Amino acid sequence: MYRRTVFAVAGWLVAAVAATVTGLAAVRVIGAGITGPVGEVVSEEAVSRSLAATPPAAPVPTPASAGPGGTSPTVAPTDGRVVSTPGGTVVARCVGEEVVLLSWAPAQGYGVKSVDQEPDDHVQVSFEGAAGEVEVELRCVAGRPVASWD
Repeated sequence: MYRRTVFAVAGWLVAAVAATVTGLAAVRVIGAGITGPVGEVVSEEAVSRSLAATPPAAPVPTPASAGPGGTSPTVAPTDGRVVSTPGGTVVARCVGEEVVLLSWAPAQGYGVKSVDQEPDDHVQVSFEGAAGEVEVELRCVAGRPVASWD
């Protein structure tokens, strides 16, 4: 009887060690995806550095009247600008007199309510959260996106 108990306990310990080793090996294979953060918070400085490292975009045609030979004139876009608001972050750039919305991300506790991203003389992003709504409007002033929000 004593022998049977010892073998039962030893078998249980071997099974527990094997399960633990298998679980640890699985976590190592899967990596940080299971234990690490789902997404990273990126600072405004990191976004600015990333934008600065991005090669300039190809010239974008403007909806201006056609030039000689029936082709539309093109204007090279300026660098993007990162705008942080209480509701979220918006990145935009100017192409001629039009503002182009490049990206937007809500702040923690907010969601995107609406986006007016068609290149125009102004674009809008509305963030909505428990603290209320933040409507961001961007326009081009002297070739640079300028934001206002309420």
